[in-house]
Amino acid sequence: MGRDFTEVLAQMPADRRARIEAEAERLYGEHVTLSALRKARALTQAQLAERLGKSQVSIARLEKRSDLLLSTLRSYVEAMGGTLTLSAHFPDGEPVLLDTLLDTHEAETA
Repeated sequence: MGRDFTEVLAQMPADRRARIEAEAERLYGEHVTLSALRKARALTQAQLAERLGKSQVSIARLEKRSDLLLSTLRSYVEAMGGTLTLSAHFPDGEPVLLDTLLDTHEAETA
């Protein structure tokens, strides 16, 4: 029978466990779900739905989706008081900010 990961981790030297836990925290910090982002802003689905002019059910569905339009994501973030930025990262250079993909909203409202 296989061993549980927590058992394996418990048997590792303390310094190795600390490195693994630090890396796990770093990786977790880079990936946040929409619902976690909303909760961190102390908003309920109903409050966010009201700000967006949508139903609470539609917000619940949106938070479970893995594929969103940028305009939908931008609206979601802006309804919480934030600004969405999009960048491309390549191994051989600095990140590139992709402004034009997010400018369509500004062009539509101008």
